[in-house]
Amino acid sequence: MTNFFNWFFFFINIGSLGSVTILVYIQDNLGREWGYGICACAILMGLVVFLSCTKRYRFKKLVGSPLTQIAAVFVAAWKKRHLELPSDSSLLFNIDDVTEGSMKKKKKQKLPHSKQFRFLDKAAIMNQSGLEANKWSLATLTDVEEVKMVLRMLPIWATTVIFWTVYAQMTTFSVSQATTMDRHIGKFQIPPASLTVFFVAAILLTVPVYDKLIAPIAKKVLNNPQGLTPLQRIGVGLVLSIIAMIAAALTEIKRLRTASSHGLTTNPVAKIPLSVFWLVPQFLLVGAGEAFTYIGQLDFFLRECPKGMKAMSTGLFLSTLSLGFFVSSLLVTVVHKVTGNNKPWLPNNLNQGRLYNFYWLLTILSCFNLGIYLVFAKWYMYKDKRLADEGIELEEADPTFH
Repeated sequence: MTNFFNWFFFFINIGSLGSVTILVYIQDNLGREWGYGICACAILMGLVVFLSCTKRYRFKKLVGSPLTQIAAVFVAAWKKRHLELPSDSSLLFNIDDVTEGSMKKKKKQKLPHSKQFRFLDKAAIMNQSGLEANKWSLATLTDVEEVKMVLRMLPIWATTVIFWTVYAQMTTFSVSQATTMDRHIGKFQIPPASLTVFFVAAILLTVPVYDKLIAPIAKKVLNNPQGLTPLQRIGVGLVLSIIAMIAAALTEIKRLRTASSHGLTTNPVAKIPLSVFWLVPQFLLVGAGEAFTYIGQLDFFLRECPKGMKAMSTGLFLSTLSLGFFVSSLLVTVVHKVTGNNKPWLPNNLNQGRLYNFYWLLTILSCFNLGIYLVFAKWYMYKDKRLADEGIELEEADPTFH
């Protein structure tokens, strides 16, 4: 499964490579309508291929919304908040107690009771009147434990958002920096947006290097058949993002000094005699970091979620990307408000700004975030290990139908 995630992400970025090279060149030289037209044709071709294989796909039977299950457990626990929990967890209602007449029976693997988030256990307390048919009043202990699984993943979810905030800078301020620098290779001038080719190239290089070199070494050193665990991969990505922001800050200081020494700070359209390739390290570092973080997140959220909540878990993972960009926008707004108009960090003319301070701010936030992440990563116990400690073998996914 880990290899699948690696190469799935690899081929996604093959497409990205074409977009930041060929498409950018076409848009700059022939017009944006050509770029949009080519994208539309590519999407149409992909849709045709997708639909042509419909009969080969496997679909899972729908068993209800995971959000409903989560809400029902919290509501049932709140209704019974004044009741005392039994000292023996076997007295709590579980899937073995479900009968056809009381509640709709679901095929689920019975999960062992855990001591975390014990307030939710009250959702599985049976009233003296007997079993209750309403899922909003009574939940199985297994349903409760599945909700606990989701709650355990939330700290990891929250502490990966900052990576995508760093990522956002590669498509915004780093590209803006590139427009002010010397972008020539001989007579050819690199379009600013095409500089992200180094970002994508780092991903395309990191994936096979990890798969063929790093993973085999990690398997031997860590005695882990996976190589690096999903949380370890995410951790590596977070560290690389910190180094990237340090490199970005130092490069921006170099750029401003060059602009100042040539008297170009007041000219917003001036081309500073500094090669754009000074920006390459930050693109390479964030690109490599994305290869570790994205695949680690995808692996973690799909492996660790309950079987019936994989779609929601994937959405939870992808939400960190969008939240990262929102946080980036929020930070920019706050920085504009705080630094004011006298000495703004992020003015329209970057040559008169202090973009390096913004990068230092992201470095500090990322370091603080990494510390929190390491605490929660150390605290987290993988689902298969938790079940193995209870002598339970993790069941495979439910059968699918065509």
